[in-house]
Amino acid sequence: MRANKEDNKSYWKTESIGGDCMFTVGRLAQPDTIEEAYRILMEERDAAILGGCAFLRMGSRKIGTAIDLTHLDLKAVREHEDWMEIGAMTTLRMIETDPAINNRFDGLLAEAVKPVIGVQFRSIVTVGATVFSKYGFSDLIPALLALETEVELAHGGRMALETFLNRPFEKDILVRLWIRKDERRAACRSFRNSASDFPILTVAVSLLAGQGRIVIGARPSKAEIALKASRELSNLDANCPRIEEIASIAADEMSFGTNMRGSAEYRRELCKVLVKQAVAEVAACK
Repeated sequence: MRANKEDNKSYWKTESIGGDCMFTVGRLAQPDTIEEAYRILMEERDAAILGGCAFLRMGSRKIGTAIDLTHLDLKAVREHEDWMEIGAMTTLRMIETDPAINNRFDGLLAEAVKPVIGVQFRSIVTVGATVFSKYGFSDLIPALLALETEVELAHGGRMALETFLNRPFEKDILVRLWIRKDERRAACRSFRNSASDFPILTVAVSLLAGQGRIVIGARPSKAEIALKASRELSNLDANCPRIEEIASIAADEMSFGTNMRGSAEYRRELCKVLVKQAVAEVAACK
């Protein structure tokens, strides 16, 4: 990547060497408070929040005012008594390597992001940009949805991740994620055509005190909780005789689409396999 400023233009240009993709920025704002960042975002129609810029570099876009959040101390993982706080500028690589995250939920979050393309990519992609964009192909969102996760928005306040994902898009800034610290067992699965590709399907499963949650992502639309299958998981006994039935219920209740990576029918069959594997791991079934 290279950045340059042409003598006859007021826009900074960032472009891919050897390619046609680029994004241009007219003004870079680096606010010192989240309130200032939100004010700029709302007052300037062509303003946009910068995350890791991974996907900006893959397309072409002209941004009037780019808002950089690096001065807001949002690149951190902090532990509180009952909650784990993850700042919006925390990268997927930090999620993968942070000891506090790895020591909870059977390492679910770290395992979820490990397959994402490569270390260099995971070192720039941010949690805030991923969740706020509600990417259907995200490996992280299904894992977060399998836990008791809340999002904190600059204007919208704090709410359950599921509520946020189902809301229509509104101009705002995702500031932090909050994950309740409990003894939840969890596991995830994903399937790709190749190691560097986006997933064809992702699955995350959790179980806490007899309360189960099964999440299906990359359908290819955004991740959702399979409610019927989750209720059946909650009733699963120690002998685990109904895992295949639970997997079939999950596949039947979810909607799937077709894209260049796989057909709806293929995703439905794949769902049965991945759910069965994840449920077996969480419930410690043989």
